[in-house]
Amino acid sequence: QVQLVESGGGLVQAGGSLKLSCAGSGDTFSSSTVGWFRQAPGKEREFVAVISFSGGDLYYADAVKGRFTVSRDNANKRVFLQMSSLKVEDTADYYCAADSPYQGLLPTNAGEYEYWGQGTQVTVSS
Repeated sequence: QVQLVESGGGLVQAGGSLKLSCAGSGDTFSSSTVGWFRQAPGKEREFVAVISFSGGDLYYADAVKGRFTVSRDNANKRVFLQMSSLKVEDTADYYCAADSPYQGLLPTNAGEYEYWGQGTQVTVSS
């Protein structure tokens, strides 16, 4: 099984940057597809970004393209979400999620992921 723990959230001014980390455990983490999702209070969980098991394939939601970068360090069992040019509307709880590796299209729906972390809060102030 895979266990995930997010960290790095906090309060930042609009235009600033934060880097989130997702620490994985389990023998299969390094071969897992890992996605990032976010959920604002009272709103639906939405897709943010996904990275393939090798780190070679990436996909981003339109709302974060050009501002967020997902990467992974399998040697240290970590996946990162570098967030820059943050906007107030980026405020949400951010989650990482993992699933078996995919060939072809990467999963962008929350229901496609088996393992989830507990989330880390990101608040962007104007």
